[in-house]
Amino acid sequence: MWKEFKEFAMKGNVIDLAIGVIIGGAFGKIVTSLVNDVIMPLVGLLLGQVDFSNRFITLGEGEFLTIAAAQAAKVPTLNYGLFINNILDFLIVAFTIFIVIKQINRFTKKKEVKEEAVQEATTKLCDYCFVEIHKEATRCPHCTSVLEKK
Repeated sequence: MWKEFKEFAMKGNVIDLAIGVIIGGAFGKIVTSLVNDVIMPLVGLLLGQVDFSNRFITLGEGEFLTIAAAQAAKVPTLNYGLFINNILDFLIVAFTIFIVIKQINRFTKKKEVKEEAVQEATTKLCDYCFVEIHKEATRCPHCTSVLEKK
């Protein structure tokens, strides 16, 4: 069982996934900082100096200026400002991943087209059974027909 687990854990896909999760966590922190420290203050300024990180509705008794003060008083709050920040985090991460995947797909398609061009240049179809064979073949390996050179 230990040997099987070791083989599984050392497969390239598992290690790639682990590295992706670690980098994704670090990237998430960068995006959160971008949203909380750069984008939301600008949006708040444009909307009349609103601080979204401190936008909330108190669900209990009392008036509080900050979420921290309400939580210290153990009053439940509906933190819609933090929710807006998290939505922006998600949209930025999703857009970034979309751009990265789009670029990867673009490079992959170019590689596939080149491989198809190489494949087409080195093969031909048998005149009798229409199996793909090497263009220099004089006999079809599938139907054993003698082929004329073209």
